[in-house]
Amino acid sequence: MRELPHEGKRFSSIRRASVILQHLRMSKHTETAEVLLERRGCAGVITLNRPKLLNALSLNMIRQIYPQLKKWERDPDTFLIIIKGAGGKAFCAGGDIKALSEAKKAGQTLSQDLFREEYILNNAIASCQKPYVALIDGITMGGGVGLSVHGQFRVATERSLFAMPETGIGLFPDVGGGYFLPRLQGKLGYFLALTGFRLKGRDVHRAGIATHFVDSEKLHVLEEELLALKSPSAEDVAGVLESYHAKSKMGQDKSIIFEEHMDKINSCFSANTVEQILENLRQDGSPFAMEQIKVINKMSPTSLKITLRQLMEGSTKTLQEVLTMEYRLTQACMEGHDFHEGVRAVLIDKDQTPKWKPADLKDVTDEDLNSYFKSLGSRDLKF
Repeated sequence: MRELPHEGKRFSSIRRASVILQHLRMSKHTETAEVLLERRGCAGVITLNRPKLLNALSLNMIRQIYPQLKKWERDPDTFLIIIKGAGGKAFCAGGDIKALSEAKKAGQTLSQDLFREEYILNNAIASCQKPYVALIDGITMGGGVGLSVHGQFRVATERSLFAMPETGIGLFPDVGGGYFLPRLQGKLGYFLALTGFRLKGRDVHRAGIATHFVDSEKLHVLEEELLALKSPSAEDVAGVLESYHAKSKMGQDKSIIFEEHMDKINSCFSANTVEQILENLRQDGSPFAMEQIKVINKMSPTSLKITLRQLMEGSTKTLQEVLTMEYRLTQACMEGHDFHEGVRAVLIDKDQTPKWKPADLKDVTDEDLNSYFKSLGSRDLKF
C-alpha cells in the first residue's frame, strides 16, 4: 500500500521528535550523572560530575569507576585513562563524611562498604597497567587524593589545592596516606598529615604529589593532544606532559614552605611521639613553629597519635598492607567518639569547637592506640 504524503511527514516528524527527546534525555543524564565514563580518542575518560558538591566522592561513583577502570585496562583499544573533575573549582574535595557519620548512627553498613570499595579502587589505580593521568586542577583532598596520587601521572595547575585535613575531624589521612606521605621528601608528609597544611599551585608539584605542572588555561588543549595520540606508550604520554610542563608560566613565585621552612619541618617533625614533635616546635620558637603548635592543639589527640603511628608503620609497608591497616583504623574510628564529634563541629553545627575525648594527648594511652590497629579477622580488607 502506498504511503500518503502527509503520513510520511507525520512519521518523519515523529522520528525527529524521538531523536530530540533522546538527546534531551542524554543531556539531562549528563547533567545529573555523578560520574561520566566516556571512550574518547585513544583514552577512557572519567569525569567526576558533582560540581556543586566539589565533586565529593560517593559509594555510587566508586561502584561505577572501578568496573570501568578494569574494563579499560583489559581493552586493547584503550591506551590511557584520564580522570578529571567538572566545574573548574575542584578535582575532588573528598568523600561524603557527613553521610558516613549519619549512616553509622543509623546502624547502616555504609562505613564498611565505602572504605572497603574505595581502598580496592585506590589499589587498582596504583596497579593499573595503562598510563593513568589525573588532572588535579582545583581542590584535591581526602578521597580525591586517593583517586589521583597512586596513578602514574598527576598534573597540577596554579589552581590546585592539596590537603589531608582529617586530624581536624577525628579521622586520619587515609586512602593510602600511610604509604605516600612518609615517602615525600624529609618529614614533609608527617607535617602535612598532622597539621592538615594546604599546599597550593606549584608547591603541589614541588612536594611530589603531582608529577607535572601545567597552566590551567592549557589543560583542555593538553587533554585533546593526549586523546589524539595514536596507540601511545607511557613514554609518549610522559613526553606530551613534559612538553606542557616545560612551557608553564603560572605560579613561578618562590615557595615559602620549601625555601624557608623545610629545615624546621625536618628537624621538628623528626620524633617518635606527637608530644616530642610539639616540644621540638616549642624549642624552635619561630613564628612558623608557634603557628603549627596552635594548629596541632586544635586537632583530635587520638587522631594525632593514630596518624603518627600510621605513617611510621606505613613507611616500610606495601600499599596493600597500608590500605589493610587503614581499613582497620577506619572501622575503629567509626566506633569511637571523635569522628562523630568532629563531623558535628565542622560540618553539621559548624561551631568549629569539637569536644575531643580524651581531650589531652597524655590521656591517649598505648593500649587505646593498639586497639585501633587490631586485626578485624575475617572482616579485614582483602584484595
